[in-house]
Amino acid sequence: MGQNLILNAADHGYTVVAYNRTVNKVDHFMENEAKGKSIIGARSIEELVSNLKSPRRIIILVKAGSPVDAFIDQLVPYLDKGDIIIDGGNSHFPDTNRRYEELKAKDILFVGSGVSGGEEGARYGPSLMPGGAKEAWPHIKEIFQSIAAKSDGEPCCDWVGDAGAGHYVKMVHNGIEYGDMQLISEAYDLMKRVGGFSSKEIGEVFAQWNKGVLDSFLIDITKDILAFDDVDGKPMVEKILDSAGQKGTGKWTAINALDLGMPVTLIGEAVFARCLSALKEERVRASKALAGPQVSKITDKKQFVDDLEQALYASKIISYAQGFMLIREAAKEYKWELNNAAIALMWRGGCIIRSVFLGEITSAYRATPDLENLLLQPFFKNAITKAQSGWRNTIGEAVKSGIPTPAFSTALAFYDGYRSASLPANLLQAQRDYFGAHTFQVLPEAASATLPAGQSIHVNWTGKGGNVSASTYDA
Repeated sequence: MGQNLILNAADHGYTVVAYNRTVNKVDHFMENEAKGKSIIGARSIEELVSNLKSPRRIIILVKAGSPVDAFIDQLVPYLDKGDIIIDGGNSHFPDTNRRYEELKAKDILFVGSGVSGGEEGARYGPSLMPGGAKEAWPHIKEIFQSIAAKSDGEPCCDWVGDAGAGHYVKMVHNGIEYGDMQLISEAYDLMKRVGGFSSKEIGEVFAQWNKGVLDSFLIDITKDILAFDDVDGKPMVEKILDSAGQKGTGKWTAINALDLGMPVTLIGEAVFARCLSALKEERVRASKALAGPQVSKITDKKQFVDDLEQALYASKIISYAQGFMLIREAAKEYKWELNNAAIALMWRGGCIIRSVFLGEITSAYRATPDLENLLLQPFFKNAITKAQSGWRNTIGEAVKSGIPTPAFSTALAFYDGYRSASLPANLLQAQRDYFGAHTFQVLPEAASATLPAGQSIHVNWTGKGGNVSASTYDA
C-alpha cells in the first residue's frame, strides 16, 4: 500500500520521500519501481524529515496499534510546530482520538485517514477518508484529492471531521464490507447447495448481476474467483478451507454499535458468521451428530436466481441503511459534523465496497442532508418494496433446506422490526419490572391518574413486593 501510494503521488507530479526501517527495502524500491521518478530514498528518519519542506507531511502506513505509537515517538523529536503526521493504517478510532490530543499538545497536526482500495487502489486511485486536525486539510487537500479515485469526475476524498472521525468512517466502511462479503457468500452457498449450480455456473450468475443494480467491486471479483481453476482444472475456490479470518474492524463496528445502542445487526451477524466458520473441526463433528432437513433441489432455476438477486439487493440496502444510522448516532455522540453525502461519494470509487448503488445514496443525502433513514427515501423504499417477494422466498427456501443465511435473515428481521409500530418490548419491560423493579412507562393513550404518561412506574406484580423501584440507568 505504502509503495503504491508513493508511486501514485509521484505520477501526479509530487516529489515523495520513501522510508522503511528495513533499509534494503528502500534500496530495492529505488533501484526498481521508483527508478527515474520524483522519489527520494531515505535511510533514516532524520534523513526522511530533512528532505521534506515545511509544513512536513508524513504518511505512516504500518500495522495498527503499538507500531503506530512507536513510529510517532521516533518522528516527533525531528518535527517542528505545524508539521503534519498522517496515519493511513486501519487504526481504531479511540487510538486516533488519543494521538490527536497528544500531538495537539505538542503543536503537531495529526490526521487519521482511512485508505481503502487495496494495493491496486493505492496505485491508481484509492478512497481516502481524512479526519483530525482541520488546520492540516489545506496543506494535504490538493495532494489527497489528486491521488484519490474519481467518480463522475469528483474525487473520492473529502474532509470527514475532527479527531478520529476519518478512521471511524473507515471502520464503518470495513464493517459494511464484512456484511457485503457475507451476503455474497450466502448467495453462493444457496446456489451451490439448493440450486445445484457448479462454480462456473455461479460465476456466470454473478457476472450477469454485475451488469445491473448489484454492479460492484465485490461482485466483480467474485465472478473472477469462481472462474479461476487450479492446474488440475478444478475450481480453486472449492479447495479453500472454509474457515474465515478477520483483522478486527468488523468487530470494532459491531461493538461500537452496541455502545451507541444502534441495531447494526447485519454487520454483527457477519462477524459472528466468521467466528462460527473458524470452528471447523467442531462443525465437522456436529455435522455427523445433528440432524436437519433434506435439501430440496429447486426446479425453476431462473426464478430461484431472480429471487436471490432481489434478496441480495434488499439486504445490501439494509446493510448501508444500518451503517449510516450508526454514523448519524456517532456524529451526535462524538460531536462530529459528518457529511453523509460526502461519505457516500468517498465510497463510490477506489474502495472495496464501491458500487453503482452508492451513487443513489450520495444523491439521497445531497437532496435531504438530514434524512432520517435511507429506507424512508423514495428510491430505496421502492426498491425494498419491489424486492420483498423474492427476498422472503429466498429465505424461506434456505430455512426449508436447513442452509444458514444469518445475514439475509437478520436483514429481513430488521426490516420487519423497523416497519413495526408495535414490538413485544412491552412484555419485556413488564418482565424487567417484575423481577428487578426496573420500571416502565405507559402508552400515552393508556395513561390515567394511577398510570401517568412520561413517568417511570413500578407495579407490585405479586402483592408481595415493595413499592421501591430500582435506579434507572442506561448501559
